[in-house]
Amino acid sequence: MIDERPARPGSSVEARIVAVEDGAMTPRFDRLATEEPLEIRVRAGGASRTVAITMRTPGNDFELAAGFLYNEGVIDGIEAVRGISYCLDGSVDRDQQYNIVNVDLAASVLPALDALERHFTMSSACGVCGRAQLQSLELRGLAPLGDEARIESATVTALPARLRAAQGIFEKTGGLHAAGIFTLTGELVVLREDVGRHNALDKAIGWALLQKRLPLDACALLVSGRSSYEIVQKALVARIPIVCSVSAPSSLAVDVARRFGLTLVGFLRGERFNVYAGEARIRGR
Repeated sequence: MIDERPARPGSSVEARIVAVEDGAMTPRFDRLATEEPLEIRVRAGGASRTVAITMRTPGNDFELAAGFLYNEGVIDGIEAVRGISYCLDGSVDRDQQYNIVNVDLAASVLPALDALERHFTMSSACGVCGRAQLQSLELRGLAPLGDEARIESATVTALPARLRAAQGIFEKTGGLHAAGIFTLTGELVVLREDVGRHNALDKAIGWALLQKRLPLDACALLVSGRSSYEIVQKALVARIPIVCSVSAPSSLAVDVARRFGLTLVGFLRGERFNVYAGEARIRGR
């Protein structure tokens, strides 16, 4: 059974600060985005193993766990998941119960998890380097994306404002990344926020997985910050053909996009953007 309870602590916390303006110092309160560890465990056949510990913003934790496991190839669909729960059985301290998520698999034994060693401890902003990752994607059997999707350039330039308008926690704290999945005509399908941009994307894809909305082959993705290898890899697994970011992509992100036929847009600001791969999907004037 998948029944997520409110996470503890909340997605933002109040902090006492001193604001300085024109030399005047004024004590006041501000809100900060919460950053807490989340341990993701998988269980099957009576065995349990931790597969990742990530720093995240509490909320949508089950989506984060499901999206992470799907994006990393541990599960191949929602049918592989028997249940997701917090660790509320009294085996850990109460203040850590909502920082551990157990994913019960339908399989009778744990899958091979050695490939996840690089994720055992990761920060909210971690990434993956090395061209060996290109080969690892091919070994997973990921095929190039189809080329049917098309999007108007005017729709692309409208996405940042639509993303920002839907960022409720960012509005309070100013300190969160966001991942928004849109239709090819610019309607928002799902938005998730987190201190880590890859966590935000795992949450969004996890939502699609739990809602049985995969593949997302008629959608476009917009992420705050830059497009790293990790972002493009996750989009590829979810079959998202168009990935946009407000900053620059990394060289490996461009390599992956070109290898697998993904459209990669960067420096999306105002009426301007650069297309680093897959420009045929963009309809301009």
